[in-house]
Amino acid sequence: QKVKQVVEVPWGVGVGLVSPGLPLTLHFGPDNTPTCQAVLIWDDAREGKDSKDKLVLEFTFTKPVLAVRMRHDKIVIVLKNRIYVYSFPDNPRKLFEFDTRDNPKGLCDLCPSLEKQLLVFPGHKCGSLQLVDLASTKPGTSSAPFTINAHQSDVACVSLNQPGTVVASASQKGTLIRLFDTQSKEKLVELRRGTDPATLYCINFSHDSSFLCASSDKGTVHIFALKDTRLNRRSALARVGKVGPMIGQYVDSQWSLASFTVPAESACICAFGRNTSKNVNSVIAICVDGTFHKYVFTPDGNCNREAFDVYLDICDDDDF
Repeated sequence: QKVKQVVEVPWGVGVGLVSPGLPLTLHFGPDNTPTCQAVLIWDDAREGKDSKDKLVLEFTFTKPVLAVRMRHDKIVIVLKNRIYVYSFPDNPRKLFEFDTRDNPKGLCDLCPSLEKQLLVFPGHKCGSLQLVDLASTKPGTSSAPFTINAHQSDVACVSLNQPGTVVASASQKGTLIRLFDTQSKEKLVELRRGTDPATLYCINFSHDSSFLCASSDKGTVHIFALKDTRLNRRSALARVGKVGPMIGQYVDSQWSLASFTVPAESACICAFGRNTSKNVNSVIAICVDGTFHKYVFTPDGNCNREAFDVYLDICDDDDF
C-alpha cells in the first residue's frame, strides 16, 4: 500500500498524510518556534470523542523536531543535527540514526516507491547531498556515504522524484536548480529560476517526472519541462554563438517553460495535480496567507488560473 503525503509547509506549520487501511493524521510544532520535541500520530478511524482515544504512536526527543517524512513502512524524523529512521506503523523500532551538518530547515526527502527506499539529506560538506539506500543498509550500521557535490553554498531545498531515480536541489543563492542521477551521481540538467538571489520554499516533481515546479520568496511559481527539455525557454543570447565562459554558463541555462505569480509576501508551497488530459497539466500552490491557487498549463507554455480559494475561511479553529 502506498502513502499519500501532503507536502510539508517549509515555514513549519505541519504535515499531514493518509495511508490506505490506516487513516492517520500527524502534526508537529513550527520550526521557527522550536518548542516541539515530540511527534504524535493519531488513527482517525478509531472510535472515540477525545483525541487521546485516537493517539496510537508517540516519538519524543530531547531536541526540537524540524521535519517528518513517511512511506508505507518507515517514518523519518529530522532534528537539527540528526536524522532518525523507524519502522512503521506496527511496533516501531529505530532502524537508523544519521548525524548531519547543521540542518535548521530540516531538509530531507524520502522516496515513496516500493522498489527503492532512498533517503536524501544535506551532506557534511557544504553544498553536498547525502543519499542512503535504506534497503541495502543494515540497521545499526553506518555505511559509506553516497555523496553528490551539488552546490558551492549550503543546500536550501531538496526533492526526490517518485521512483527515486533523480534528485533536485537548490542552494541558498536560489538562482539554479540542479538535477542529478541518484545512481551515477551525474548532473542531468541545470534549470535557472532567475538571476537575482531568492529563497526557495519548495521543489516538486510531477507524478511521471515529466515536469518540475519550484516556488520562492519572489512570489513566482516556475514550471520546467524535464522529459522534453526543448520546451524550456533559452536566453536570446543562445542564438549569438560562442561567448565567454562566465556568460556561457548563463546562456546555456534553461529557463522555465511557464510560470505564475502568488502574493510575494506570502511563503508558498507547490505541487502537481492530476492530469485532466494528455496535454493539460496542473500545478497547485498554497500560501501561508491561506490562499489556494490552481493553474493549468500546456506544453507550449500557456498557463491560466483555474481555481482560487481561501482555505482558512473553510471552518472555525474549533473544528480542528
